[in-house]
Amino acid sequence: MSHRLFVGIRPPAPIRDALIDLMEGIDDARWQDEDQLHLTLRYIGEVDSHTADELAERLRAAATPAFDLAIEGTGIFERKGRAHTLWAGVAASSALARLQQRVERQCIAAGLEPAPCKYHPHVTLARLNRASGPLGPFLAQTAALRLGPWPVDSYILYESTLRPEGSLYEPVLRYSLEPAP
Repeated sequence: MSHRLFVGIRPPAPIRDALIDLMEGIDDARWQDEDQLHLTLRYIGEVDSHTADELAERLRAAATPAFDLAIEGTGIFERKGRAHTLWAGVAASSALARLQQRVERQCIAAGLEPAPCKYHPHVTLARLNRASGPLGPFLAQTAALRLGPWPVDSYILYESTLRPEGSLYEPVLRYSLEPAP
């Protein structure tokens, strides 16, 4: 049996609510729903049950001291000059970078290939396609977006199930961060 996995941080309800309130004004955007809002630390993809179990155990060792995060601005990811993802950015955080690097090391120790892309912390707001409306007005309106900070006290191993109406993300294990010094 295979499992489609990723490791992420779930923003608290007030941050998720504020992000949901932004989600309008772009025709044919596939907006994320409240259950899908997260900050990915590492996309893992399809792995067998043995690898999933080993990874789940190894991720315990990635824990760092708790820290604060904040949302800052919005942007897009493009492929071949076409926007495919609309996101809310995350304010620079050395503590987040440290946690992400530790998660990455544990993924490699569990036998996964290194992540293929440079880490860019964000919360996906919408998936875009050729039919999606103009992005400029939304990006201009949300350029100064600031939400938080909020305390991060855990990270989560999620299993993702692809569905026509959007992916379903189910928490598998929650890992507590160490109390802040």
